[in-house]
Amino acid sequence: MPLLRRLRRHLVVIAGLLTLAYMILPNIVVMVFSFNKPNGRFNYSWQRFSLEAWKDPCGVADMCGSLSLSLQIAVWATIGATVLGTMIAFALVRYRFRARGAINSLIFLPMAMPEVVMAASLLTLFLNMGAQLGFWTILIAHIMFCLSFVVTAVKARVMSMDPRLEEAARDLYAGPVQTFVRVTLPIAAPGIAAGALLAFALSFDDFIITNFNAGSTVTFPMFVWGSAQRGTPVQINVIGTAMFIIAVLVVLAGQLLANRRKNARP
Repeated sequence: MPLLRRLRRHLVVIAGLLTLAYMILPNIVVMVFSFNKPNGRFNYSWQRFSLEAWKDPCGVADMCGSLSLSLQIAVWATIGATVLGTMIAFALVRYRFRARGAINSLIFLPMAMPEVVMAASLLTLFLNMGAQLGFWTILIAHIMFCLSFVVTAVKARVMSMDPRLEEAARDLYAGPVQTFVRVTLPIAAPGIAAGALLAFALSFDDFIITNFNAGSTVTFPMFVWGSAQRGTPVQINVIGTAMFIIAVLVVLAGQLLANRRKNARP
């Protein structure tokens, strides 16, 4: 009975930990198999421990080239989506204009509709415009896809801002630009950062929209998909493990920085 009582008290925590373990398990499997040395082309069963893939992560032809291309597209898509999404979020929250409600509804469409629908629509648009499929069509498609996520993240932060802080800055003779840079932007920064990180992850990871609008261009997700048809190089697990570790470090660094700022407040 005492054990059952303890389980009931901590049921939510236990469920959360189990869910977290379920989500992290695939990353752990990828990490473990990055140290594997398979006998054949497929890295699906454990054979023996090896560091060869870690010593030569670019040992597979064209893999690092596709990885570099995906990183470039993700960075530029993040910048474009973050800038446009931030401006749209401020406009939707701070101003009243015609069709504001309709725009608010349209913002959620890319998140609600299946990716294949948006991918096919963008492909039709590019073909009708006579655009050559490649880097720029992928970049435009990724910005359009990530825009809604950035707007949602920044909009939630802007709606929670206290307008009296900006009024106080103007009462202290701060101009519009100075108020925005020193008051508004720092308060909205967490939402902007969250939207930017989400846009980067979505752009780097996207396959469906990219596959429709890439032409002969090969990004890293497309390279992984193509490699899976012929064999799975261990280096793919190495890149996946490195990306996972970097993401965890970024999250931990952000959490530590937030805790330091919180403790530094009087």
